[in-house]
Amino acid sequence: MSPFTQSVPFITLVKVGTSQGFLGKAAMMLRLGTVAALVGFVSFQASFAGELSHSAALDTIRKEDVKRHVDILADDSFEGREAGSRGGRAAGNYLEGLFSKYGLKPAGDNGTFFQLFHGGSRNILGILPGEKGADEGDLIVVGAHYDHVGYGSRSNSFGPFGYVHNGADDNASGTAALLEVVQALTEMKAKPKRTILFVLWDGEEKGLLGSKYWVEHPTVQWDRIRLYVNLDMVGRLRPQGVEVYGTRTLPGLRQKIARANMTSDLKLDFRWEMTDNSDHYTFYSRSIPTLMFHTGLHGEYHRPQDDAHLINHDGVQAVARLTAETIWEEANRDVFPAFRTRSRLESESERKRFEVARSVNRSRLGIRWNSEQQQAGQGLLIASVTPDGPASRGGVQAGDRLVEFAGIPLTSVEEFLAQVQAAPMNVVLKVEREGEEEPLPLEVTLNLNPAPVGISWTNDPAEPGSIMLTNVTTGSVADLAGLKPLDRVYEVNGFPVESSDHFKHLVTQYQDPTTLLVDRQGHMLQVQLPLEAIRSLLNTAEETAEPEVQP
Repeated sequence: MSPFTQSVPFITLVKVGTSQGFLGKAAMMLRLGTVAALVGFVSFQASFAGELSHSAALDTIRKEDVKRHVDILADDSFEGREAGSRGGRAAGNYLEGLFSKYGLKPAGDNGTFFQLFHGGSRNILGILPGEKGADEGDLIVVGAHYDHVGYGSRSNSFGPFGYVHNGADDNASGTAALLEVVQALTEMKAKPKRTILFVLWDGEEKGLLGSKYWVEHPTVQWDRIRLYVNLDMVGRLRPQGVEVYGTRTLPGLRQKIARANMTSDLKLDFRWEMTDNSDHYTFYSRSIPTLMFHTGLHGEYHRPQDDAHLINHDGVQAVARLTAETIWEEANRDVFPAFRTRSRLESESERKRFEVARSVNRSRLGIRWNSEQQQAGQGLLIASVTPDGPASRGGVQAGDRLVEFAGIPLTSVEEFLAQVQAAPMNVVLKVEREGEEEPLPLEVTLNLNPAPVGISWTNDPAEPGSIMLTNVTTGSVADLAGLKPLDRVYEVNGFPVESSDHFKHLVTQYQDPTTLLVDRQGHMLQVQLPLEAIRSLLNTAEETAEPEVQP
């Protein structure tokens, strides 16, 4: 990844020399120039090309193979893989051999995998043909840069300088992930509908030179490109998850990625900003829908300490699997929308204004109780009553024990809270009061209109086919189900959400069960609404309920 302007804390230098065993043999082969032998030396446990089912092909994405690729590319023998250098050319030869091994068609200059630029720098390009063949139809481009900064200098390193900067995360990790994606997709029995062009860029660290050169001198027809996917620094997966950039450049892309994430189940941080810090920006600036996966910066960024032993191989495997699923789905979609120009005006600050939970005061009854004094099956002991509130106006007093609400015996606080939100305006409460032999029936007119589910929502113009929850009322059915503000809902009982009105129609059918397909930070959840708690109230509440949608 190209240098950022922000500072990175200094880390004590630990010099890691060339390891023995596998890497020692690899280094020896590189010094002897036998890159083809090195490619054959790496074990991939692959089957014959094009013979695996979808799931079996994805299972070829293995952390062991990720580790081999990263260990080789981040070895001292490649001298930091600076574009145009001896180590950079050796790395390019190794990668070209793998593109050939996996069965990609050359897509560089003059029938080769290479595109030469700026003297000694080389992009590496290979094609997986679609149903119409390599030269026809739409095209998906998938890329990662394989160069790094060599021995480092003041212009590209945070120092110390003069040591090999192995760039294990930046970007041997993205290169390894791309190689795993290539292997998986070439192993699939079925062909993708659209052709997929895989590119390993050179010169990214010198100002995105490789991708900029290619868009000026494309080796395929430019107007065929429908999407560019970038992998840069995906080797340090941490609890905060994977940063995902560019989903707002293509309508509905977030939902596509969240669905593709169902097997990897990564936490995804969907970012709105787009900056010129990697090759995705070359395409974005030319109005090509763009996507990038990134696991974040760290203290070893652009320093000699970015070494292979710090890579999270399980994390790279998971990102590679998500990438493969995403690319496969995108390559096989029926219709490809155009670039969403509004994305150019969107930023992280706008995201923070949009993705805000909006609190709504839904106090309908106006009573308080002491939870510690409650006993199961003995009603609700009321500690206080809001002055001039609905309960107070209906004659409810502190010290009363609420035993029935709207004709429903009180069995649990959780269900009672949901019933209060769902009940019609006029209800009858029964309370036990000291000195009274029988429970007293009290007529109460509740505040506000009923909200049987207890949610508000809004639309995201970048994500048609979904709604975003803006509020989940405390104690409501939605709250009982575990829904949270900012959840995205894609389906209700298997029916895709078409619009805000359509969602309201689906969710207020009150079917038993009512199950929502929810995206929460990229995790896909099946959430069932516990409507049995309010079943007897739904017919009355449905007649008087106001729309719960937030404008």
